[in-house]
Amino acid sequence: MSARPTAEPSRAAQPATPELAAVIDARTHDIGEMTVGRVLPSVARRMVGPFIFFDHMGPADLPPGRGLDVRPHPHIGLATVTYLFEGEIVHRDSLGSQQTIRPGDINWMTAGRGIVHSERSGPAQRDAEARLNGLQLWIALPAEHEETEPQFRHHPGETLPTVELAGAHVRVLAGALYGQRSPVATLSPLFYADATLPAGCELPLTDAYSERAVYVIEGRLTVQGGSAGPGRMLVFAPGAGRVLRSEHGARVALLGGEPLGERHIYWNFVSSSLERIEQAKRAWREGRFPRVPGDDTEFIPLPDRA
Repeated sequence: MSARPTAEPSRAAQPATPELAAVIDARTHDIGEMTVGRVLPSVARRMVGPFIFFDHMGPADLPPGRGLDVRPHPHIGLATVTYLFEGEIVHRDSLGSQQTIRPGDINWMTAGRGIVHSERSGPAQRDAEARLNGLQLWIALPAEHEETEPQFRHHPGETLPTVELAGAHVRVLAGALYGQRSPVATLSPLFYADATLPAGCELPLTDAYSERAVYVIEGRLTVQGGSAGPGRMLVFAPGAGRVLRSEHGARVALLGGEPLGERHIYWNFVSSSLERIEQAKRAWREGRFPRVPGDDTEFIPLPDRA
């Protein structure tokens, strides 16, 4: 997904507490065919571990004849991670990959030194009313891997491990959590999971990583120091583990990992070097990135501002 600029001001950050390093409410961004809730980066928090970008796509109902059309756009220095709850997206990239993403699957695209991709609705999704709901995250790469060769990996939902803990159902999407490890290859220590908490559940959150957060997709959570409904992220202060409680049930994304240090971000480019970002801007402006086979007749221009 492209980080399309918007003129909409950010909503005021919620106050932190001794238990919470940040409380972030998603800001609405218009990406053309639909709106997304953008959580990271924010004024309150730029990153959680290596996670530098967090968008909640939808939920959105797309009428017949209309679909998602994110035209070809470039990335460097990051990995994109797409996970759907509802709907389908067809991914194409400059490596020649073409993959339909369905609910429960993980699409992991490592941009490294540079890749171009598009995200569109397929023909079947355009013929009838379609619903789209999912998350797209960007993970900054360690400095030594920022210029790695680009790669694309698709992991069907049935290949991802699950665990039942304290009544909660947890699917481990990337990294290691609760004794399970995802088959998704990562370049730094992290965790990312989809957890469903039934009414009355109390789920302990791991303290094995320096930075941890929870984002509420549905329902409501309470933790020591705060609470959250849909569209809110709680970023936990370093220290002992936290217990996630849900009186009536909730679905949440769990994420975190080890910090990588300062990263610069401009549009779809992430790097530890401002000079490298300027190089990428020039390369896209001058048409020097590779094209996407089968989707090379249009593209998103470089914006005037990040």
